[in-house]
Amino acid sequence: MLVSAQSEETLRVGGGTIRIVLPPDSPLPQEVVVGWVRRAAVAVSGYLGHYPVKHVLITIKSGGGHPVGGGITYGGARIEIRLGREATVGDLRRDWEMTHEMFHLAFPTLDRRYLWMMEGLSDYLEPVARARVGQLTAEQVWRGMYEGMPQGLPGAGDEGLDHTHTWGRTYWGGDLYWLLADVRIRVKTNNRRSLEDSIRAILDAGGNGSVNWTLEQVLAVGDKATGTTVLKDLHDELGPQAGHMDLAVLWKQLGVQYRHRRVRFDDAAPWAKIRASITASGHAP
Repeated sequence: MLVSAQSEETLRVGGGTIRIVLPPDSPLPQEVVVGWVRRAAVAVSGYLGHYPVKHVLITIKSGGGHPVGGGITYGGARIEIRLGREATVGDLRRDWEMTHEMFHLAFPTLDRRYLWMMEGLSDYLEPVARARVGQLTAEQVWRGMYEGMPQGLPGAGDEGLDHTHTWGRTYWGGDLYWLLADVRIRVKTNNRRSLEDSIRAILDAGGNGSVNWTLEQVLAVGDKATGTTVLKDLHDELGPQAGHMDLAVLWKQLGVQYRHRRVRFDDAAPWAKIRASITASGHAP
């Protein structure tokens, strides 16, 4: 039965309460739409250890030219997102935007010059978290990164991520920063610590989407959690100036091989265990 009048549903996942307002003209049954929200919440809670906020309101509106679009997170309390009139069950199972928006709840608001850091984090964590709870395969995650990351590299005349605010540098450039951070933390700690430790520590210190932090706060809390200076050093490298990143070398070290839009893994690569750990499945909350 399709939703014929505005209705509400409440979910409790990972210690958080999610109030969902559904549109009166939803193209899909209520249980399908609620299941979509639940899957995103499970992925986010699995990565963070709990849902990032105690309460959030998610308002789903109908319309738009895409199955899912127009997602906006307001602080740490509210998400709005559109569900296209032609959306199918398969579209919602493949969707990444709900998970992306929920991760914005888990990171403080920074000065606008660091938008790349906020958007890039949600971009990076979304597929990783979904893979960990079995919603994506590792091959899907690394194929997406391999194909997308070049869009985040600096072009001619580009400055650092703090100063070049194009779409590619904001989203994929930020994504690349966090991937490099995760890898470097794992290398420096022999895979005993990871970006997960940094983000959980920031969140546990009160750094969710409802508060404003300085960049210095984020870097200090995140680095303390791993016993490294990776976040600060990487920002110094890529934030004020363009920096240099050789993706071919990175993929080789991680053992990510790409051909004809398919990914294969080289488990003899130097950082193969690190690559595998990033997307390793865990226990859903």
